Amino acid sequence: MDTVKVSPKFQVVIPQEVRESAGIKPGDRMVVLQKGDVIYLVRVGDIKSMKGFLGKRISTKGLRDESERFG
Repeated sequence: MDTVKVSPKFQVVIPQEVRESAGIKPGDRMVVLQKGDVIYLVRVGDIKSMKGFLGKRISTKGLRDESERFG
């Protein structure tokens, strides 16, 4: 398990191994979700696949994929 340090600007660096494993690339948009003390980062294109992950506390209604927003 990797640990990261929060910068004075509240930024963190996602470790290289995690970025590569998750397929995260520069410019990817992320949604920040919180459940209790746990914080999740989910790529915007993957949010619909996460439905049910946090129970009924999150809805994908009204969310659109990037292709729908920008044509």
